[in-house]
Amino acid sequence: MKAPTTHAAALCRIAVAWAATAALAWAQTAPAPAASAPADPEPGPAPAWVPHDQPLGSGRFPAVMLADPGLPTHTLYRPRELAVLGSEKLPLVVWGNGACVNTGNRYRQFLSEIASHGFLAIAIGPIRGPEAESLRSGSAVRGDPAAGSVAAVMVAGGRLPAPTPEVRVTPPYTMANQLADAIDWAVAENARAGSPLVGRIDINRVAVMGHSCGGVQAIDAARDPRVTAYGVWNSGLFPDDARSWSVAGARVGKRDLPLIRKPAIYISGQSTDVAFRNADDDYARIEGAPVVRAWLAGSGHGGTYREALGGSYGQVAVAWLRWQLKGDAKAGAEFTGATCGLCAKPGWNVRRKGLD
Repeated sequence: MKAPTTHAAALCRIAVAWAATAALAWAQTAPAPAASAPADPEPGPAPAWVPHDQPLGSGRFPAVMLADPGLPTHTLYRPRELAVLGSEKLPLVVWGNGACVNTGNRYRQFLSEIASHGFLAIAIGPIRGPEAESLRSGSAVRGDPAAGSVAAVMVAGGRLPAPTPEVRVTPPYTMANQLADAIDWAVAENARAGSPLVGRIDINRVAVMGHSCGGVQAIDAARDPRVTAYGVWNSGLFPDDARSWSVAGARVGKRDLPLIRKPAIYISGQSTDVAFRNADDDYARIEGAPVVRAWLAGSGHGGTYREALGGSYGQVAVAWLRWQLKGDAKAGAEFTGATCGLCAKPGWNVRRKGLD
């Protein structure tokens, strides 16, 4: 009798097939390189590292980065002084990392800036060393594979490949369902007696977002009925739906995009960004929901996340989240109207649909 297929067995098959498919999956996202193709711009320099408890951000509520024993697989960003919020609640923003790294402080500047404007941001992965906030890549950035991820299965079987010049993509160290885990925790924490966040989280205002690999995870998580908006940063779905799991630990495809019907924003670098075409294609497929598609000249796939305050991307993220999760009409003017604020900013190119 044939043994029933288990989730673990399916993961093992994915792990075995991963090395043969990863390079192709990412190659499908970009035009064939030309001999004189311009290089993708590098991210700007990261600011000097500061201790975890030092508040960051330009908003009214300077934010700190925290590890919580109730959610050891993630990292929290929230206003340091909760009392100053008064009756104001914190909408929830859940973040998936680029390259699906399992490191919660990889996007510290960007997420601290968001949190300082009155949000609770939760990133996949625990806090790693200071170098994770500035290094371009390496084991210090990736961390250890999350339990149940493709990478974890490959480690258990002794099959985790080291990146090479030919295949620089690693199997996903995280999974899209970790975004739902963060929402679960926030809902429970908002109701838990004795929690510093009890009654302070607006669990009816939830955004999922992510960079690159994490952007694919965010699209998957956007189907959660608790999610009210989603953001896709330097990312977009693969032409082959089957790649979402082996490369991003997500189970979502192009066919799902018209069904989500929630406000979305797609941000990328210029046309050299490997995800530029995927973002454009997703934008074209989305139906029945407002969506902003914008890209920044002079910016590449690495974005501006690790620059001070998250750089230009940080400003856009704050405005969009204030609009979508706080109903801030002034912030919404960055994206609406014939003379939208972002449209007028140097270097930004903006398309919109489904907006009044």
